Amino acid sequence: MSDQKLPLSAFIICKDEEAYLANCIESLGQCREVVIVDSGSTDGTLNLIDQYIEDGWPIRFMHNDWPGYAAQKQFALEQCNEPWCLSIDSDERLDEPLIKLLPELLDAPESVAGWRIARRPFLIGYGYTKPWAHERRNLRLIRKGRGAFDLSLKVHEGIRADGEVRDARSGSLLHFRPLPLEEQILKENKYSSLKVDMRREKGKKPSLFKLLFNPPIYFLRLYFKTGLWSAGVPGFIQAMTGAVYSFLTEAKMFEKRALEKPMIDDLDKGSGS
Repeated sequence: MSDQKLPLSAFIICKDEEAYLANCIESLGQCREVVIVDSGSTDGTLNLIDQYIEDGWPIRFMHNDWPGYAAQKQFALEQCNEPWCLSIDSDERLDEPLIKLLPELLDAPESVAGWRIARRPFLIGYGYTKPWAHERRNLRLIRKGRGAFDLSLKVHEGIRADGEVRDARSGSLLHFRPLPLEEQILKENKYSSLKVDMRREKGKKPSLFKLLFNPPIYFLRLYFKTGLWSAGVPGFIQAMTGAVYSFLTEAKMFEKRALEKPMIDDLDKGSGS
């Protein structure tokens, strides 16, 4: 834990994250405050948090029943007291370049409301991707009172800023959740269903164009633009998994619409009899 504290609140939402949370907390030694909101852990998460509090970490812990991803993160953001707030997941941690860059980011002109930060995944069979092979930068660091989560988003929730947002020139959030493929596909299945529900609530309709072209475009973007090609076979698998998520999303849009129509169980239909 660093003696040099920055005017920064990190906020984390969690449930049953005993296996990951310690590494996240350990990377937040520069933060003057760490807000953790739990939605009902039944593993050792709460005991882990209690131990860090006993060791002197500036953790403010609270329980809040699960209202959805965006609403839970917004609740956590609202609990923060420092001038700057960092959104970080329990299975993420700051890498060393980002830790070193934080003082500079927080010293930005008042016109800057927030910073977008890159994220690098851990791939089974490879490790973390190279610093230049990262996911799209997302707004994670925001001035208190200058941004809020979009509560209409059921998945891939993000902060909307009031003011200028810049890209951090270096550093990454390291994402460590090495799920076997069979578990990762279940996660993609869940997230695609949430994405479909969100789209339908906004009146979106199925698109044959998206069904045909979004999955390969999604793969190409991940594999080439974000640099997963440099991670060998694990990188290829990661990109293909993203394409599966895209396909499931578009296919479920068609299926949901079809299920709303009466289905006729007629074995003789089309038999010519």
